[in-house]
Amino acid sequence: MRLKLLFVACLALLPQQSIAADGSYGYPIKGSYEATIIGTPANLIPDLPVKMHTRQLVLDVIPDRRKPPIFFYDKGLLCTFAYQKQKAPLVFLIAGAGASDRAPKLLTMMKALYQAGFHVITLPSPSHANFIISASQSRIPGDLTEDSADLYRAMEAAWKQVEGDIEVSTFNLAGYSLGASQAAFVAKLDEERKVFNFRKVLMINPPLSLYSSVTRIEEMLKQIPGGAKKQGIFFNKMFTKFSEFYRYGNFVAINDDFLYTIYKEGLFSHEETGGLIGLTFRINLAGLIFASDVMTNSGYVVPQNRVLRPTDSLFDYFLVSTHLSFYDYFNEYFYPHFQKLRPGLTREALIESESLRSIESYLSSSAKFGLMANQNDFILTTAELDYLRQLFGARAKIYPHGGHLGNLEYKDNLAYMVDFFKKEGVSHDEH
Repeated sequence: MRLKLLFVACLALLPQQSIAADGSYGYPIKGSYEATIIGTPANLIPDLPVKMHTRQLVLDVIPDRRKPPIFFYDKGLLCTFAYQKQKAPLVFLIAGAGASDRAPKLLTMMKALYQAGFHVITLPSPSHANFIISASQSRIPGDLTEDSADLYRAMEAAWKQVEGDIEVSTFNLAGYSLGASQAAFVAKLDEERKVFNFRKVLMINPPLSLYSSVTRIEEMLKQIPGGAKKQGIFFNKMFTKFSEFYRYGNFVAINDDFLYTIYKEGLFSHEETGGLIGLTFRINLAGLIFASDVMTNSGYVVPQNRVLRPTDSLFDYFLVSTHLSFYDYFNEYFYPHFQKLRPGLTREALIESESLRSIESYLSSSAKFGLMANQNDFILTTAELDYLRQLFGARAKIYPHGGHLGNLEYKDNLAYMVDFFKKEGVSHDEH
C-alpha cells in the first residue's frame, strides 16, 4: 500500500500553470491531465458522513466457478452495501476501469448519496481481478454486452442478499468512466428483463468508443521521453523526483493536501504528465491480462496448464504483462476469442459494438438518462464530445474543465449527482 501511495504521489508532481480560477465554476485545476491525477483538493470536497450503516457483501455469482490456487484468497464477488433504516430509493454504482467496490471515488459517491437518504450498493469494475475471477462468465473482460450481462447478474445476486433487510421505493443506476458506458448497457438489458425497472441512470465521464478512448490513453505513453520502451527508466526518474521533494519537504502524510502542495511545485512537464497517465493505465491493464489469462488457461502470459501456487513469484509474469499494450490485448487475445464465438465477425464490427453509438436510438429516446462530462476530458475527441452533447441534449451537464474524473468529488458535481436522483419526473416504467 505504501508503494502504491508513493506512486500516486509521484504522479502528482505537476506544473503549476494549469491552476486557474473560473468565475462560473469553482473547480480550480484547468489542465486536463493535471486534474485527472490530482482530483479534488480536500477543502473543496463537501463534508460527508463518517459513520454509516454499511456491510460488505460477498456474492457467489457463479456457484460452480473453479478458481486456480493462486487466487485462493478470492471467496466471492465483493460489493459494499450502505443502507437506510427506512424505505428509500436504491442506487447501484459501477466502478471505473480496474477499480474495486471500495475505490475512493466510488465511496465518495456512496457517501454523498447515503447522506441524501439513498440505499447504495457499489460494484467493482468487470475489469477488476475480483470480478474476472468471481463474476465474469467469459473471464475475458472488455465486451460491453457481456460485461453488462455479468453486472446485471451480480446486481440480482446482491439484491437477493439484501432484499429482506431493507425497503426500496425505486431502483437507480450510475457509473463513472468505463462503468458509465456499462451502466447504459445494463439499463438497456433491464428493459428486457425488467427486474429493476431503473428510474434514473446517470453516466459520468463515459467514453463514447472504448477502442478510441483506450487508444488515446495508449498514445500518451509515446509522450514519455524515449517512448513506451523507456517506461521503466521514466518511472525511476519520476520516483527519484518525488523522493527528493519528500526528503526536503518534511511532510508526514501523503494525502490530498500534500498532493496538491507538490503539484504546485511544477516538477513535471505537461507531456510527462500524460505519459504517467498512460503508464498507470498500462499497469492496470497488466493486472487484467494476468487474471484473465490464468482464469482461462489461455497460455498468453502464463504457460498453458502451469498451476501457479500462492508461494510462486509473479514478478516475471507482471513484467511481461506490463509490456503488453492494449493493441496486443485486443488483437492477440480479445478479438480472436470473440471471432471464434461469432463467425464472420470483423475487427471493425467488434470495435463499433464497444461503443455507445451501438445503442444510440435507446439512449436518445430514454428520458431516464443523464450525462455528466467535461469539456477537456482527454479520452474524448472534440467530435465525440459534440456527439454526446447532441445525443443527450438537455439531459447533459458539460463542465468547462475537470479532465477525466478529476472533478468527480468536487462539491458542485456531487450536488448535481444527488439532485439528479432526487428530482421527480421519470417514473418506474418510463422509457
